[in-house]
Amino acid sequence: MAIPWLQILDTVIDLTALARRRSPRPPDEPREHLAAGSRAVGQLETRLAGVVVAALKEAFDRDSRRLELEREQQERERERAERLLHLELARQAGEREIGRLRLLAGVSVATWIGTLFFVSRIASASVVARVTLGIGWALLLAALALSLAAQGRIARGLAAMGLSTATDGDLTAGAQGTVAAALIVSALAVIGLAVLVG
Repeated sequence: MAIPWLQILDTVIDLTALARRRSPRPPDEPREHLAAGSRAVGQLETRLAGVVVAALKEAFDRDSRRLELEREQQERERERAERLLHLELARQAGEREIGRLRLLAGVSVATWIGTLFFVSRIASASVVARVTLGIGWALLLAALALSLAAQGRIARGLAAMGLSTATDGDLTAGAQGTVAAALIVSALAVIGLAVLVG
């Protein structure tokens, strides 16, 4: 008897088709969820987009904070540089004023020493000449005292320059320097008069 191969083959095909219809397809399901246009892919894309947006926002916030800190630091550096420039200019002005006052003090001392050459001539002269010479010396000593006092005040101003108590007025000779110069000129005039009288 011959084996009906065609009938056996038809039966096997029918059984496999029946088995396929009844059993779930686990390997094919993930592919269906990830297929283009499916709902799962849309949710995944939304989540990824949210993560990317959050990361970008954090990066921009961090950069903006860094830029703000850099701006604040530059502002502090600018203010510091301006203050240092102001202090340096004030220090130079104070040193120039001290130099001018030292010159006045030197002129008054040199003038007083120069008048010593005329003492022998005026000592034998009249009382008016000697009194006039004495007034000239007193004016020179007053000019020297005022010059030294102004130098001391400016030196104290320079020492306190970094402190909040120092002002720009502390770094000028003010009236003392002006009066000292006027006293030197007056003393020269009086001494010249004493030499003429003597």
